[in-house]
Amino acid sequence: MIKKVFKQMLITQILSAMTVMICMLVDSIIIGRFLGVNAMTAYGLANPVLLIFAAIGSMLSAGIQVVCGKAMGSGDREGTNSCFSASVFLAAGISVLGLLLVLALSSPLCTLLGAGNKNPDNEVFFLTQDYLRGFIIGAPAFLCAMIMVPFMQMSGNRTRLVAAVAAMTVFDIIFDLLNVLVFKGGTLGMGLASSFSYYIAFFIGGSYFFKKDCMFRFSLKSIKKKVCSAIFKGGVPTMLNQVTLVLLVFLFNKLLLEVGGNLAVASYSVISTIGNICYCFGSGIGSVALMLASLFYSDEDRRSLQTVVKTMSFYAILLTAIVTVIVLIAAPLLVDLFLTDNLDAKNMATFGLRLFALSLIPCSLNTAFKNYYQGINRVGFSETISVLQSFVFAAIAALIFSRFFQTTGIWLAWVFGEGMTFLFISAIAWLNNKKIGISSKIYAMLPNNLGVADDDCLDITVCSSEEAVKASEAAEDFCLRHNESERNSKLISLCIEEMANNIVEHGFTKDQRNDHIIEIRLIYKDEKHLIRIRDNCVNFDPIAYMDLHKTDDPTIHIGIRLVMKMVKDANYVSSLGLNNLTLVM
Repeated sequence: MIKKVFKQMLITQILSAMTVMICMLVDSIIIGRFLGVNAMTAYGLANPVLLIFAAIGSMLSAGIQVVCGKAMGSGDREGTNSCFSASVFLAAGISVLGLLLVLALSSPLCTLLGAGNKNPDNEVFFLTQDYLRGFIIGAPAFLCAMIMVPFMQMSGNRTRLVAAVAAMTVFDIIFDLLNVLVFKGGTLGMGLASSFSYYIAFFIGGSYFFKKDCMFRFSLKSIKKKVCSAIFKGGVPTMLNQVTLVLLVFLFNKLLLEVGGNLAVASYSVISTIGNICYCFGSGIGSVALMLASLFYSDEDRRSLQTVVKTMSFYAILLTAIVTVIVLIAAPLLVDLFLTDNLDAKNMATFGLRLFALSLIPCSLNTAFKNYYQGINRVGFSETISVLQSFVFAAIAALIFSRFFQTTGIWLAWVFGEGMTFLFISAIAWLNNKKIGISSKIYAMLPNNLGVADDDCLDITVCSSEEAVKASEAAEDFCLRHNESERNSKLISLCIEEMANNIVEHGFTKDQRNDHIIEIRLIYKDEKHLIRIRDNCVNFDPIAYMDLHKTDDPTIHIGIRLVMKMVKDANYVSSLGLNNLTLVM
């Protein structure tokens, strides 16, 4: 089931990761083709500011995945709503503050970014300032849209998420074309076009949170300082990654101006824009890994965590290998989308893009592992990976190689930086396990005391009533092996059979899907048995259902009533589109 959920989440997560990047891509193409090289240079100089807001949004999103994932994994509904309320409060406050600061300080900010001083002859300065002013208007919608992504993923509301992203893309293209062909708004209009498209995406996706069946509830009373702090702490590795990436962009712009001038910066803008779309595959894989790792780590599920490592590595290699081949072959065509007249800039950008493509596979693996380690509470390790990957290794390479190979040396820094980062991760994993290898167990780097031993855990997959009976028999044998009485062993096996059959009979028939599956986990821990039942049917909370349908007739809902009388504690939570029921016998 984990592999299926990973695949389902991955598609929408990649599309979600492209939310900003698609707008940036469209902006770049139209700026390059309609507004010229100076406008393209201004757009490249403005990129660090855009990346700062993306960094804040990514930080909040990652923190939400960690905090809310753990709350859901432990069945803490109050904690889930507190996380939602705190994140809305933080996104709104930060976006308004950032909006005011950029509008008030746009002139010194443009000079700091490398656009030069404000004077009538410096066209690049005014083009940069105009784009920033237009883009920053959409900051509130941009940040709120970024934090709604993990909540919609956790609630399994993926169709609406895809619709919001699709609408944003379509309207951004429409607004951009209207700007250059009708209104002649220059770079200011390009920034405003992106802003308007962000608001459209936010309103389409955000409408879910006002529905009665929304599983998240906003409340001012739920906003707690410790939850806000936990969100920030959970997002620190992602924030470090984004901040160091901004520093790297700033450094690359400075070095490129020295060795190649405005043409090199314009080429870098093209490569960065195409590269940001390529990065969406790795960041999408990493986001899913973070979400699942947080959930399964709080559940102390070693096997599921190792499956996450194996699955994320498979997709990181497969998807980015395909992307790498496409970019290597189509590099001239991709560059032509942005630069049409300047042959020197086109040749420089094409060569640089092909070198950049060679860094994609290790980059995707590094991003996946960095997010996974964050999800299993190896925060320090994740932060170290962020700094090394996004700045240290690439910056050192760029500073050295540029002295010998000019712009080519800067393009090579990507490959060197990602390769060295993956070697660093591998070395730590090997030292931690005292063994060199490439297994998911080695790279999972799980604490020895996490969860229970394999002999104390029984995992069963059920897809039919016949398999439910077999699961019941296997559970009885498992209990007897762990010194449970014959009576209690039969009761536990009966509980599993009743719940599994109930899901097969009612859950499998509620929709048109034919890939329904039930995963049952029986754990022996602290001299008691715990049952976790997970299925991918329509949402159904048996605990709430019994509370709403209380009756004195013992023959009604006999299966669920029987189970609830047998357990010491029962907890239900819906997460990632799955029903998760935990029973303590």
